[in-house]
Amino acid sequence: MVQLSEHLEAWAGISAGRQAVAETVFALSRASAELAALIAQGPLAGELGRVVGASDDGDGQKALDVRANDLFLHHLRNAPVAAVASEEMPHAIPLHGAAPIAVAMDPLDGSNNIDIDGPLGTLFALLPSERHDDPALPFTAAGDRQLAAGCVLYGPHTVLMLTMGDGVQVFTLDPRTGDFHLTRAAVRVPEAKREYAINASNARHWPLPVRAFVEECLAGSDGPRGVDYNTRWLGCVAADAYRVLLRGGIYLYPGDARPGYGRGRLRLVYEANPIAFLMQQAGGTATDGFVPILGIAPHTLHQRVPLIFGSCDKVARVVALHLDGVPAAGQRPLFGARGLFRS
Repeated sequence: MVQLSEHLEAWAGISAGRQAVAETVFALSRASAELAALIAQGPLAGELGRVVGASDDGDGQKALDVRANDLFLHHLRNAPVAAVASEEMPHAIPLHGAAPIAVAMDPLDGSNNIDIDGPLGTLFALLPSERHDDPALPFTAAGDRQLAAGCVLYGPHTVLMLTMGDGVQVFTLDPRTGDFHLTRAAVRVPEAKREYAINASNARHWPLPVRAFVEECLAGSDGPRGVDYNTRWLGCVAADAYRVLLRGGIYLYPGDARPGYGRGRLRLVYEANPIAFLMQQAGGTATDGFVPILGIAPHTLHQRVPLIFGSCDKVARVVALHLDGVPAAGQRPLFGARGLFRS
């Protein structure tokens, strides 16, 4: 079975640019392996779910959020990385100013799952960096500038979903050695699958195009699609991304009418962008409802964005409902909306 280090070495060859990407990905994988071991200890490692600081989402920064961030920074200091941006830090920080790579990351996705032993994840994006005085500058690039992206899922086993612009490969962690091994090559998002993921508790706040799409799914075999759907919501976008990569379907976290959620909850630079790159490279797609995620240039480091990703056929339907001019939720009755039950 091919180890991640061997895969990276073969991919990099003698290209200096590729070698920098490979070294950075490997550093991230070592941090992920250490984090997986820490997560596996659960309460034996201390009160990992304890709130230790404030966060923009109101849930509070957890002890494991901080430890994960410190762990990744420790490993990235030994990689050719000019700057790092993290959900756990208010600003990007410089590491090695002349290095060619900038890393954007969410060190611990799904931290509300810590105390219930639910799925957790890490997301990261590698961007090109040029020598400059502003460490935040590389993170103003649109997602289509990514050199590589990855998503780690810490579940019953730990997997790394990775793209370096040549498809998506999945590596599984051997906890006995701390090494990742290639277990799925050239992953493709299946089409025509009957699963969708959305937090239904926010239904009354959704924009009408999203409500319309979900109503189509809920109608099942009695509706225009003529088939029954299953719904999934794991509370960890890394876990939902892995499910979509393997089983298809669609994930939706739209903007909604709640205060502060008009542009969704997920962050463009280090959550939506790496997932969108993974989806694109696996034959899927990602959008904010109107335009592709990878074409959006961020204005701020922690910019939020509505995120809808998955199989092209499902995502295209949601985009069509948005572009057809379906009005905002509450402007007219749901079942009176134009195009609601058009298949």
